[in-house]
Amino acid sequence: MHIDPLEKKWGYISIGMAGLFVGIIMIDSFIHGIDAPSNVETINSARLHLTKEFAEDNLGVQVDEKGKITVRIVAARYGFFPKHVTVPAETPVTFRWASMDVLHGVHMPMTNMSTMIVPGYVSEVTTSFPKPAKYPLLCNEYCGLGHDHMWSNITVEAKETWQAPSITKTEETGNE
Repeated sequence: MHIDPLEKKWGYISIGMAGLFVGIIMIDSFIHGIDAPSNVETINSARLHLTKEFAEDNLGVQVDEKGKITVRIVAARYGFFPKHVTVPAETPVTFRWASMDVLHGVHMPMTNMSTMIVPGYVSEVTTSFPKPAKYPLLCNEYCGLGHDHMWSNITVEAKETWQAPSITKTEETGNE
């Protein structure tokens, strides 16, 4: 079998470029300390509503005895539940997400919050909002015919005027 010298040259160039890009990515990941996710938390999506953490009464904003704010939201066709939450500005807020059915993505425009919500896993993002505003919460992963109606919103109030819900005791997550 004969391979034209020009084709060999472009083959070597292509392989060299691919190797260069992989090398750059690896060196960059070592320099900046980028690691694959290591805190993988699983949950049974079919029994999600029966878990302690994602039971309907536990969704929304919760504050523990140490003052840590956690927001639990369930993504399901075609909505986020609860539909609306209010959190304080200039305060770390941990969002915990679970999907009841299919792959969803969540994106909050004008913020750094964006993550995938994979069925069978709990997604967790901690962020803070610099100023009071209303932010839309959008699904950015096509999840079916009603996808374009899958939205929610987050209201960020001034830290001084935000009314925290009653403090809840820290419980086991109840994951399976």
